[in-house]
Amino acid sequence: MKNVLVVDDSATMRRMIISALRSLDSITFAEAGNGLEAIEKLALQPIHLMILDLNMPDMHGIDVLRFMRQHEPYRKIPVIVLTTRTDEASRNAALAAGASLYLTKPFEPRALADHVRALL
Repeated sequence: MKNVLVVDDSATMRRMIISALRSLDSITFAEAGNGLEAIEKLALQPIHLMILDLNMPDMHGIDVLRFMRQHEPYRKIPVIVLTTRTDEASRNAALAAGASLYLTKPFEPRALADHVRALL
């Protein structure tokens, strides 16, 4: 089983993302509502891929990425940034911080599932 951590401050968006990925075999899901909670979840259970929003309370998504890339157990975990930020500066910052892929909302469910499958 592969464990995907979905990090977004919107519970509705987390449900939409998980719903889009339900068709994938052998995947379980964990959820976090902010960046600090995401880091706690990383420490508590094996995570094989993270889907991460940028604009969240308590800890910005870029800071989560930096934390992951600076700490050995989390360096190689693929991270898909899924955000409303469409500007080039946000995209460049996320990729420079270590994002594997940068996608914008609204997202196409099948495309997201294909990206997750490819990264796992």
